[in-house]
Amino acid sequence: MRKLRNFLAGAAVILAAATLGSCGKDSFHVEGTVTNAKDSILYFEHNGLDGFSVLDSTKLDADGNFSFSGDKADAPEFYRLRIAGQIINIGIDSTETVTVKAKYPGMASNYDVKGSYENEKIRELALMQMNLQAQCQAVIANGVANSDSVITKMIESYKNTVERNYIFKEPMKAYAYFALFQYIVINNQPLMIFDPAGNREDNKVFGAVATSWDTFYPGSERGKNLHNIAIRGMQNERIIASQQRQVSQEATEARKLDAGETGVIDISLFDRDNHLHHLTDLKGKVVLLYFNIFGSDNSQQAMMQLRDLYDKYHNNGFEIYMVGLDDNKSFWNSQVSALPWINVYDDRGASQAYTAAAPGLPYYYLIDRGNNVVKAAAAVKDLDKEIQALL
Repeated sequence: MRKLRNFLAGAAVILAAATLGSCGKDSFHVEGTVTNAKDSILYFEHNGLDGFSVLDSTKLDADGNFSFSGDKADAPEFYRLRIAGQIINIGIDSTETVTVKAKYPGMASNYDVKGSYENEKIRELALMQMNLQAQCQAVIANGVANSDSVITKMIESYKNTVERNYIFKEPMKAYAYFALFQYIVINNQPLMIFDPAGNREDNKVFGAVATSWDTFYPGSERGKNLHNIAIRGMQNERIIASQQRQVSQEATEARKLDAGETGVIDISLFDRDNHLHHLTDLKGKVVLLYFNIFGSDNSQQAMMQLRDLYDKYHNNGFEIYMVGLDDNKSFWNSQVSALPWINVYDDRGASQAYTAAAPGLPYYYLIDRGNNVVKAAAAVKDLDKEIQALL
């Protein structure tokens, strides 16, 4: 599931055009009552592509009556009524009059809307979203096993319902657009229900609405915005697919390395004195390619074993090429300063082909004098004897 803040940052590239006071005499009206809210300030806000802006406000009296109006836009626009953190979303697509009757506090769920088919649908979607939020919170609060998986299934079920009964039913409608941007909060993190950047099928839903808006509202800012989101989603999809192919290839290479089925894949990394060392330059020697994290529990004991092997066989053509994968390079520098073999540091994934399938670190490979990987650690029973045999 993807974080909302990253998504909205991408969605806000195109700024919304001003919708009030700019389109002639035709106007819409939002009116009604909010009871139990005497002396509260009711705000009427525009929900633009660049965020929310206050268009008008009123201080409610004991009756709670209010009335706001604005000029008609050329395509559906979105507004909201707000008292403190309580919000009622409003979609406007004509010169309609929308009548809202609500009760405060809790007006976000305790309201009725008349005179607008679009806003009846938006209300349905808002209540469904709140119900999904409550169900997800209950899963977390009750400590349900595999809660992430359970929540994912609940969200997928919600999406299927919304796609079938709302978005694909009338993709040109304001409520279909509204449904695309719904979100819930999980562990204090707002998460998009439809994630076009990370989910191929969700991106198709955005694309379907974008295409419909092109037909019904050609040139609209929100239609363009939907297309931009869908295009970025397709770009992300290609990037992810490329990364997955690379990981798959590296995993395949790693499996071959474990089975001793391939020659050396070169590694070129720098030592603590900034000298470059190529693994392939060691052809003609028997090499122990060793991956290590000095911060691990058994590293010190492993270094003692390596020093014994190095002292015993180095003069016979044995070399150790040790790759450090510690998070802290300064710490790594201090640990390798007295070690006599080749020590290089990898902070850019240059050795991933070797480590992709490693069950854990430290891990190593034996390489013969012809630059062929002979065995991985898992296949070695006696490292000393294996080195002798290769020499």
